[in-house]
Amino acid sequence: MKPGLIRTLALVAGMILGVLLPQAQAAAWAIRWTVMGMLFLVFLQTRLSRQAIHRSHVILLAANVAMSFAAWGLGWLVGGREVALAAFFTGIAPTAMAAPVVMSFLRGRVEYVIAASLLTNLVIAALLPGLLPLVLGRATPEAFAQVLGSVGLVVFGPMVAAWLLRTLHARAAEWPGHLRNVSFGLWVLTLFIVTATGSHFLRTQTDLPLGVLGKIAAISAAVCAANFALGRVIGGREFRREASQSLGQKNTSFTIYLALTYANPLVALGPTCYMLWHNLWNSWQLHQARHPAEAD
Repeated sequence: MKPGLIRTLALVAGMILGVLLPQAQAAAWAIRWTVMGMLFLVFLQTRLSRQAIHRSHVILLAANVAMSFAAWGLGWLVGGREVALAAFFTGIAPTAMAAPVVMSFLRGRVEYVIAASLLTNLVIAALLPGLLPLVLGRATPEAFAQVLGSVGLVVFGPMVAAWLLRTLHARAAEWPGHLRNVSFGLWVLTLFIVTATGSHFLRTQTDLPLGVLGKIAAISAAVCAANFALGRVIGGREFRREASQSLGQKNTSFTIYLALTYANPLVALGPTCYMLWHNLWNSWQLHQARHPAEAD
């Protein structure tokens, strides 16, 4: 069996098992550490420089914020306040911390996605105390500290550790090439736990109205498709795959937390459903990456 097909089957199996074994959500604490491990390997072979910052990053950030309010308006038209809030928390999510890892599997410019992840997480964290009152009707000044703490540990921790190791032992930059299967295994494990967490959340919300749930799932799918497509346009010919990943793969864990803290479990279903959609698309991209011409 070809290695590419094995990887595709592993991704599908991880998601199916996550749906069937919601009890695995008890291991949700491990997600942070698996992502940090994968990022450590990415940073070992990636040097973030000034050249990694591109003007399209600013456009991506603006699109990220604009998409949240466009989704919020659509939610009001389709289903009222709760659906609108679910759509907002779906759209406002910054670039996922694991997006550079997926881009490394797709053999794209990882440094571009790292820059997008840092920019969107930090800036959106700074904007949220001003944006949330517009949709919630109350102030949330602690939102910035929550994101800053997450970014500081999950991103800067592995970045500094990789820099120190590379400085002390230059040949460490070759390790990721030899540990590619380990990194992919960590990604499958992360996908399994994330899917199990979403499955557990949906199973425990037994009193959810199916009509509202369907509207939230549909809007989150539409936002997901729009983000990946718009990102390709923003990235242009040079960065279309990288910009698509940066805008499409979202830090849903953070916005699920925000929705549960400042709204309710029904609203949290927006980013929860988005987590499913963007992981399905990532699985398809990794499957297509077996054939570079098709993936491009």
